[in-house]
Amino acid sequence: MNRACVVADRGMVSADTIAALDALGMEYILGARERTSRVIRDVVLKDKAAMVPLVLDRQHGETQLWVKEIRIGKGKAAQRYIVTVNEAEAKKDREDRQAIIDGLQAQLKKGDKALVGNSAYRRYLRSRGNAFEIDPGKLAEEARFDGLSVLRTLFRAAKASFDTRPVFHQADAAIRGHVFCSFLALTLAKELNRLCGARGFQPEWQKLLNDLDRLQQATIEKGGKVITTRTHVTGQVGNVFKAAGIALPHNISEHPAD
Repeated sequence: MNRACVVADRGMVSADTIAALDALGMEYILGARERTSRVIRDVVLKDKAAMVPLVLDRQHGETQLWVKEIRIGKGKAAQRYIVTVNEAEAKKDREDRQAIIDGLQAQLKKGDKALVGNSAYRRYLRSRGNAFEIDPGKLAEEARFDGLSVLRTLFRAAKASFDTRPVFHQADAAIRGHVFCSFLALTLAKELNRLCGARGFQPEWQKLLNDLDRLQQATIEKGGKVITTRTHVTGQVGNVFKAAGIALPHNISEHPAD
């Protein structure tokens, strides 16, 4: 069965777009307008549920995120939002805003007439009589969005095979090799998913990868013998190996050294 998921940034999102996708029964992941959406401001951002820490490996290091899912409504009409906070981006947002405020304070001392046409400044101002001043309420409101990103989605199952990152190659052969390896990985994942489905379960890919990371083997040479031992199987690893027809080695095995 073929599946398609529409992925679009906030510039392409509208009520009509979402209604059309819902009517077609299509899965989607859409960027949300955090500042202008009443639902996000009044419901999503006021949700008190704790966020879950998540560390993502990236090409230039790790990215620390805090993530949570919020559902509004029930059944097929439910709206699903994924809220993330990026700590590094939040720090940058605070620093950028502080730089604007420092510049704004300097401009206010010279006179406020030139500030009205500057949108970066105007968003932090309020009028008092015939003059302008910095609005603490607007600063506090803007701080709510530091490092924040919100997605609206009808995508019910996240698959690790959808992860991607920029990869830079300098030769055609490297590009072909990368595309081949990516296609091979997807093909193997599909076949493993079929084998697991035949046994009545579907693996959760990220959890399976985490369990596989903990599966390790060590070899010890002592007294002319080689002893091989492995860690215990955890999570879904055992069931997946059985579905694939692969026998795990014994926890401890011993044979003469060469």
